[in-house]
Amino acid sequence: MGKNIFDIIILNGRPGSGKSEVTDYLKKLTPEVREKRFHIGNLDEIDDFPMLWTWFEEDAILEKLMNKPRIHSDKDGYFLYEYLWHLLIERISMDYSKRLRDHENYHDNTTTLIEFSRGTEHGGYKGAYPHLSQEILKKAAIFYVDVPFEESLRKNRKRFNPVRPDSILEHGMPDGKLKRLYEFCDWEEFKGSNPEKISVKGIPVPYVVLQNVPDITTARDENLGNVLEQLFGKLWKSRNH
Repeated sequence: MGKNIFDIIILNGRPGSGKSEVTDYLKKLTPEVREKRFHIGNLDEIDDFPMLWTWFEEDAILEKLMNKPRIHSDKDGYFLYEYLWHLLIERISMDYSKRLRDHENYHDNTTTLIEFSRGTEHGGYKGAYPHLSQEILKKAAIFYVDVPFEESLRKNRKRFNPVRPDSILEHGMPDGKLKRLYEFCDWEEFKGSNPEKISVKGIPVPYVVLQNVPDITTARDENLGNVLEQLFGKLWKSRNH
């Protein structure tokens, strides 16, 4: 009997689209249910948000406590160089390679969940995906959570907790910054006309799209579970054919 779980799921979508809520729903299931219904094993997350937040914290320390120049971002929290967005993706690839190195038979029971958002302003998905390693792309399937910018803005405002700005589920950003970075998205252009697979560096990567308007991820109930089961089932078939 063959393996019944994905090796890698790449989770994309605008900030506030519902990506973290999908992850939270999956993490709270029993391993047996998660594998049977969604083809997801033990979840091992690689999210670029903690990486970039560390850069912001380092810049604040350098500027406020050490009287040194910031090295990643300006005072408004924008990256000094666009290539830093791509560096985050290279870091994801590096972290994944370390997992393969350090854990024998890593994917026997584990699904790696790679999460990031990209707006057109900083290169979009067309700029980001070529920085993923071939070992990721060959094993990956993409799950995209689609919302218009207005919904991203609404949920970004709703979830923001100023006491925990580094939290995966409670981080947010000012309206103006969200608009500049994420109002425009190249997902439609990036995925192209093939309804099942996206070609990245000549590698066909299967994908599905969750249309999250009206919002079905916030409640994290069985309605979300049923939709995820359908979409991951479709993605599983595409991944294996």
